[in-house]
Amino acid sequence: CLIHFYKRYTKVIDCLNTMAARSVMPSGSHEEEHSSDTETPMPIRNTKKRPDYGDRMEFREGTESPPNSRRGDKTEGDVYRQLSKNLIGGEGAQLSHEVSAPYEFPQLPIEQIETKLLSVQKESKDVTVPAREPSLGVHDIEDDIDLAEFVPNYQRVNISGEDNTGVPVDDLQSAAKLLIQALNIRHKYMKLSHQDFPSYIDRYLSTISGKPMTPVEIMEKATLEDIRAVHAGRNHPIHPPKSNRDPWECEFIPDNGYVVKCVEGLYHVYENEEKAKEGKNIDYEVPDLETFVTDMQMLCALIADGPLKSFCYRRLSYLSSKFQLHLLLNELKELAAQKAVPHRDFYNVRKVDTHIHAASCMNQKHLLRFIKKALKTDGPQVACKAGDKEMTLKNVFESMNLTAYDLTVDMLDVHADRNTFHRFDKFNAKYNPIGESRLREVFMKTDNYVGGKYFAKLIKEVIVDLEESKYQNLELRLSIYGRNPKEWDKLAEWAMNNNVYSDNVRWLIQVPRLYDIYRANNCVENFQQILCNLFQPLFEVTKDPSSHPALHRFLQYVIGFDSVDDESKPENPMFDVDVPTPDEWTDSENPPYSYYLYYMFANITVLNHFREERGLNTFVFRPHCGEAGPVQHLVSAFMMCESISHGLLLRKVPVLQYLYYLCQIGIAMSPLSNNSLFLNYNRSPLPDYLARGLNISVSTDDPLQFHFTKEPLMEEYSIAAQVWKLSSCDMCELARNSVITSGFSHHVKQHWLGPNYTREGVAGNDMTRTNVPDIRVAYRYETLMAEVSNIFNAVINEVAESAQQ
Repeated sequence: CLIHFYKRYTKVIDCLNTMAARSVMPSGSHEEEHSSDTETPMPIRNTKKRPDYGDRMEFREGTESPPNSRRGDKTEGDVYRQLSKNLIGGEGAQLSHEVSAPYEFPQLPIEQIETKLLSVQKESKDVTVPAREPSLGVHDIEDDIDLAEFVPNYQRVNISGEDNTGVPVDDLQSAAKLLIQALNIRHKYMKLSHQDFPSYIDRYLSTISGKPMTPVEIMEKATLEDIRAVHAGRNHPIHPPKSNRDPWECEFIPDNGYVVKCVEGLYHVYENEEKAKEGKNIDYEVPDLETFVTDMQMLCALIADGPLKSFCYRRLSYLSSKFQLHLLLNELKELAAQKAVPHRDFYNVRKVDTHIHAASCMNQKHLLRFIKKALKTDGPQVACKAGDKEMTLKNVFESMNLTAYDLTVDMLDVHADRNTFHRFDKFNAKYNPIGESRLREVFMKTDNYVGGKYFAKLIKEVIVDLEESKYQNLELRLSIYGRNPKEWDKLAEWAMNNNVYSDNVRWLIQVPRLYDIYRANNCVENFQQILCNLFQPLFEVTKDPSSHPALHRFLQYVIGFDSVDDESKPENPMFDVDVPTPDEWTDSENPPYSYYLYYMFANITVLNHFREERGLNTFVFRPHCGEAGPVQHLVSAFMMCESISHGLLLRKVPVLQYLYYLCQIGIAMSPLSNNSLFLNYNRSPLPDYLARGLNISVSTDDPLQFHFTKEPLMEEYSIAAQVWKLSSCDMCELARNSVITSGFSHHVKQHWLGPNYTREGVAGNDMTRTNVPDIRVAYRYETLMAEVSNIFNAVINEVAESAQQ
């Protein structure tokens, strides 16, 4: 920016010096007009369109000079005097008689000079065609669109020249081809499973394949204060309207007569019994095992490609450095933009805890207080059964020689400490208060002798605190183990009977990868039984909701599936097409992580097709991934999952990290959890991911084990802000990411983020709701589009060159 200004400034000074030399002659002298020493006036350059400058400026004339504003019979001296006055204010009269050295810099800040230059250019009528701005992300913009509404003015950092990637053209083209192959694979799996895929990648892939591109529609932004939007009916209050209806009321569609069967671990849907006997299932497109193995092997080879690793590492390093430059140039502007927004700040923007387990959603002091209260009020009531004998709550504590007075936080021993580092077994034991699994069963289970009564009360107390905070929301994980097909009905009845519902809460179903334990205890005979217990009730309730009425009502608020367990368990991460199918997997060994994910993904895909056809809500796949273990876990998640939790191992795989960036795959990070289990806090890659522009959000994981305060999510944000010196803009960006990644409905997100939140770039940001400056959103979007363009243009140019040859 300094070089750019310096060139323009020195040209103005040179012209002023020329005029100063002329001013020695008496003004109005007729001899001046006929003097042979008179300098020939500068020729007027032809106006031509300039490339995009990336801000609100219109096209400039010439190369570096300001717009030529000579009009009528003004002399050249008058024009330059007026220009200098506009550019540098009242000092122009003094400067016109001074001789400046070429190395001198102006006394006024660059921002003031730029502001004045903008006002001069707005007055110029020479240029009538607006420039295409990268913040919009569209190819053709109508003239009646107000670009100032979509394109913020800030200092942009751009690399000039055609070859701006820093690698030879051959390496760029080779890397681009491999990356596009990977993007095509993810595109295929996401579209088949009805999960989200970014529209900008979709458009570029359509261009490569020759398909017509979907035009991007530009509308006026709707904000809280936009009166025009209110009249047009497009304005939304920040809070979704409260509904007085029973949350468990819903429509029951009739049975459609379809037949459902599980064949080799994958569910098939048939129109009737005859088609089922003939084996003619409805063709819901699902990648078969052979296709999955082939794609997985290709991606594993791709992430090990040396030149591609170097290319992706260089691009990620460039993104980090570019963000640091952006902060140096624009941090104060971002802060000023936030200060200009009334009422909104970090405390009252929407935040979603995108990764939290229901069994540990309370802090240890809350659990202690709840247990003491239950012991005092419900002591004589039956709480569990030991063998054939019923035990009251008081009997349970007497068997441990404890009273309510004896209980302390230290005695509960549910908080993670240095002994849990790299010891997932010890961490799991922390779920047992006082080391007693019986207390866990009584207070932290949905299916127990008292119907999960205490667990429901505990969660409802957390929900009350949540609703008081007003702007925090949770996506709680509840477990379905796959040992029994009745687990779903029991879970749904627990939620309904205890009315465990809140507008601030949505549910994910976590499936622990515990086949080896079930097989050792003869709970199941093969892996397919777990899949049947997990998915059979879901297909039945989709076919006929009245067959599982409570489950049908409960599924309204279930947004997806999670796969959980210790990723560091030893396994063979790669397998081939000869691997046994689930009905033949009778070995006591646990299947690999990718095997679990594929069969869950394949059945979720069939289920989503079926539910979409029936007009019901669909599910996403958001597993724990990349916390530990082999990097192949992240490969399979890249193919099949909409977003993931943790993602720590991406720091070791630059190719995958770059792909996750290009696709903006959501990553719910929990640095306090990682600090106690796998990675010290100061080594967390969260600040690096944020600087590079990955779609990350902050989550708590297990407040019972890792947090101390009543608001664990705010505790997570505050510690991250202190350790990594995050700005208010950074934290609001993380909060906005969490809402976008979350599974709350489109209607709710329109209230929280703005009616146009799905649009790309600045057009989708409403700062009056998100408190994220348009400058930050524009920077993220323009940088992302530049990276995507570099990759796809390399392939397009190669195709064009080969066609010419």
